[in-house]
Formats: sequence, structure tokens, C-alpha cells
Amino acid sequence: MTQEFVEDYDVIVIGAGHAGVEAALASSRMGCKTLLATINLEMLAFMPCNPSIGGSAKGIVVREIDALGGEMGKNIDKTYIQMRMLNTGKGPAVRALRAQADKALYARTMKHTVEQQENLTLRQTMIEEILVEDGKVLGVRTATNQKFSAESVIVTTGTALRGEIILGDLKYSSGPNNSLPSIGLADNLRELGLEIGRFKTGTPPRVKASSIDYAETEIQPGDKKANHFSFLSDDADYLQEQIPCWLTYTNPKSHDIIHKNLHRAPMFSGIVKGVGPRYCPSIEDKIVRFADKERHQLFLEPEGRETEEVYVQGLSTSLPEDVQKELLHSIKGLEKAELMRTGYAIEYDVVLPHQLRATLETKLVSGLFTAGQTNGTSGYEEAAGQGLIAGINAALKVQGQPEFILKRSDAYIGVMIDDLVTKGTAEPYRLLTSRAEYRLILRHDNADMRLTELGRKIGLVDDERYYVYKRRKEQFDKELTRLSSSKLKPVTETNERIAELGFKPLTDALTAKDFMRRPGINYDLVTSFIGAADESLDDNVIELLETEIKYEGYINKALDQVAKMKRLEGKPIPKNIDWDAIDSIATEARQKFKKINPETIGQASRISGVNPSDISILMVYLEGKQKAGSKS
Repeated sequence: MTQEFVEDYDVIVIGAGHAGVEAALASSRMGCKTLLATINLEMLAFMPCNPSIGGSAKGIVVREIDALGGEMGKNIDKTYIQMRMLNTGKGPAVRALRAQADKALYARTMKHTVEQQENLTLRQTMIEEILVEDGKVLGVRTATNQKFSAESVIVTTGTALRGEIILGDLKYSSGPNNSLPSIGLADNLRELGLEIGRFKTGTPPRVKASSIDYAETEIQPGDKKANHFSFLSDDADYLQEQIPCWLTYTNPKSHDIIHKNLHRAPMFSGIVKGVGPRYCPSIEDKIVRFADKERHQLFLEPEGRETEEVYVQGLSTSLPEDVQKELLHSIKGLEKAELMRTGYAIEYDVVLPHQLRATLETKLVSGLFTAGQTNGTSGYEEAAGQGLIAGINAALKVQGQPEFILKRSDAYIGVMIDDLVTKGTAEPYRLLTSRAEYRLILRHDNADMRLTELGRKIGLVDDERYYVYKRRKEQFDKELTRLSSSKLKPVTETNERIAELGFKPLTDALTAKDFMRRPGINYDLVTSFIGAADESLDDNVIELLETEIKYEGYINKALDQVAKMKRLEGKPIPKNIDWDAIDSIATEARQKFKKINPETIGQASRISGVNPSDISILMVYLEGKQKAGSKS
């Protein structure tokens, strides 16, 4: 088959949401000529759902994206209206940053970044077909029958693939926020042989800010202490004039309105066919599933500085419009709220992710990658993390370089992708701290220490970012060495000061590092005994020092577990393995192995339904094959 292409690219990205933007920026920054194609330029990096970035686990993903050279962290730091650190009363492993975004400014700022990026072409066009020959990507065809060539194509279409909006008994073909759906491409993915699922997500109503009675709600202010998602952002630029959010609740009257109208709810009437998110259910689903709860939290989140729209977080619904109004007016502070946009549900096609490799390349078609909600995830941050990895690997494939895979012990992004490709997902996937077995070493404060060297090696971390990282690492290493060598002696003056502070006196000399391990002892207190560092340390470096020192024992145990798992990850499984030839393996394990086709023993061991005995049999079989091969 001969193709006539009007333009040639190295990488083509289909869809300019949060996944598509990161993918296109990554591949172009790595030197590949890249096309970013979108149905609507005004929807680039748009937030069709909540106007926020970050949160539990998700905030750490944003920092990981930034540490690798991605854009999301930098962009939200330019466009937030409120910044808040969550879980400050808990351990460092679960702390995470969350920002309220100026929704319109976020998208506009990201669009400007994309437009200015070298090697990157942004174009409004609808891609109808991915051109494939002999199992390998050749390029794409647009709705206007223009053909563009590329060695790598990345599908990041979000909820647009055969998207359908549902509101009460109304159901119509649409992408998010009444944008155009992608029908031809959805059909094309099926024709290529990919297994497609059908998911559902939703969004709550928006109300007019001036119609809210804030006196009946609880204020939720941002933090005064400077915090940023990007390691490049400066504390001097931190906003003190932030816009607060507000907290209110549903009540028995609200619940009664929902119960009386369940027969009109698409979720329960049979109109909704797709599988919805377990961890972000609609309000009608919450009322039915948690019937014992008398109320549910609702956060009133402003969508920007120059808009009256307020997002009612926690009230996601597809109930009819008249019911939504009645429901809103039953809630404290919203009794006279003016409805600006109704909530709705959206159903869409997804590429079931067990068909992907850890690089996010499809196993079926060489050079075809998918990322974001197309892979069955939920959330802007999960999408952006996948987009970054897909963009990196698409570029590396074009350049003939080794692939880039983040392990579960490297990053939350690695946890997410391994979950998707190893276990698949039967519902919209949401990243949680509980999914990460190594979460103590995957913290928000050490993302650069974990990942920036990796980003530099593949050519995505620029000189400015690398300089900032090196300086921070040098400060950390130097001060850790000083704390490890400086000693506090049990002399009278020292013990008197320690006793005055309410701590147990010293009986033996100990290092400043060991002293800091004691409960209630922080870095500032330690330096009051041994003196300040040669240069003033950034608060983030101090936080990193305190965490690494106080949790050193637990961190070392986690690193030992990582080392054991690495040995399993280092044992590859041949691509052409005959699973039926392995005697004694359990039937369920055999079926799962055939479906997933794991690439390493480590991945095989994490497949649900596979037991340790199955792994032992598999390892014995592979060792036998290896010995037989070496003899021949």
C-alpha cells in the first residue's frame, strides 16, 4: 500500500488535553518534529471538571512531572488562585499539595507555552484514522483526507471517543463541555483490533458566586506559607492574596429529594451503560451506597478571578435540570443559588490498558501509544503523567534509543502505569497513596532527587532545571554530612539547655543527626546547638533533611524491599513464550498470563490471581529453557 503524505512528522499526538500537551511538549523538547492535533484549539489543556490541580497522591504526580521536565507544575504555579498543603497532621508519605486554578488562565497560559515551543506544530483538525501497515504505524488521516506521516502516534483523546452526554432523559453525542465527539477514530481503533471498554464520568453544577450566602458556609483559606508544585518556582512569587473555597453539606432534605427522583436518574433508569468511578461517585450514587450517612461534604470552588462560576465539588450528578435546582436550594448557603451550568454525565470509549506495554505503546501496533483517560484513568494529573511517559517513549522510539520505564519504586507515575498494564481496570482508575507499597520513598519533597537525573539522561531536563536540582542536592548532601559528623556532648551547659526545652538530657555523646531523630527535635533546634550551616538553606531542603533523617530506618527497609523486587524485574520473559507448555501452572494464572503477556517475572508476580507457586513454576521453566538453550 502506497501512501501519499502532505506533511512528515516524527511524532503525532491526537488530542490536546492534559495528556496530549505533556506528550507533545516532551517529544518536541527531545528534538522530534511533533504535531499536536486537536478538534478545538480553545479546549487545549481545558478543565472540563474540577478547577484544581493536585491533591492526595495526585499532587506528588505533578511534582514528578515537574522533576522530569514536564509542564503541569510550572503552569499551575503561574495560574493558581489558592494553594494548600493537605494532610499536614499526618506522616510525610501522604502529604500532598493542592491548588485551585484560574481555569481560563490555566488553559490560556498552557496554550501560549505550546505555541512557543520549538519543533511543535499545533493544529485544529479531526483525526479520523491511524494509518498502519504490517503492524506498524505510518501516520494519520484527517477528516479532510489530509495524510500526515509519523513513526510514532499517541492517542490522548480523553472522553471524546464516541462521547455521549447524559442529562436526565436527554442523551446526545458530544465530547466534554459540548465539544465535538470523535467517532471515526473510535471506530478505527476497533478496526485495528484493540479491545475497547465503555466508561462513564460526571461533573457537578456550577452556580453564580454572588447568589451564594457565604455566611452559612465554612471558609477554607489557602496557606500563608509558600509552597509550589514546580522546583523552579520562587517563594518571592507566592501569592498572599488568595481566593478562599467554602465548605457546606447536604442534609436529610437533600437526600429525600434525590430518593424521590431516583426513577429519573440516568444511573438507575438504565440510560447510563458505562462503568462509573468508584472513588468519585455521583451524589445520587453516594446517597444509595451510603444510606447511613446524614450528610456529605460539598466544597464551593471558584473557577477563577474573572468569572462568577463556582464549582460545587461533591455534587456530581446527571439528574434532570429541575431536580438539580431543587437539590441545590436544599443546601445551606445555596438556598438562592443561581444555576449557571447543569451537571451531566459523559460516557466514552477507552482502550483497555492490559493491551499496553509499560512504555504505553500498544502491544498490537508498533509505534502506537495511548495515554490519559483513553487508558481508563480519571483526573488531570494521572493523564498528564501518562502523557509525559508516552511522549518520552514515542520520541525515544523515533530516535532508536532505549525505552524509558518508571518502576513502582521510582514514582507514583510508575505505580499507576504498572497497575494499568498489569492489572487492567474495570472502572475509571484513580491514583491513591494506598496503591503505592513504597510510598515512604515516593514523597512530594524528594521527587527531584528521584527523577531529575533520569530526565536529564533522556534529554528532557534543561540546563536551568538541572542547575536548580544540583544546587539543592549539593546543599542537602553537604548539610547531611555536617549533621552526621557534628557531635553534642553530655556537658552541663548542653544538658541544662536540653532540660529547659523539656527533653531528656544526654548521657553519651551523639551526632546531631542522631539527636534530630528524637521526637520533637527539629532542624532549627539542632542548629541552635551546633551552629547554622555555612549558607542559608531553603525550607524545602530542611524539610527533606528532617524527613530523611527521622524516617531513615523505615526508608532503608523500603529500599531493601525495592532491591529484592529489582531482581525479579531483571528477569525477562520471552515474547514468544508458549504458556500452554508450562506444566502444573494454575488455570487462572495461565489465562491471566495469556491476556497480559507480562514482560518480566516481577510484572508476572503482580498480576491478580497469580500465586507464588505459579511464579516458582514459571521461573523453573524459564531456567530449564535457558539451560537447554545454552547446551545447544
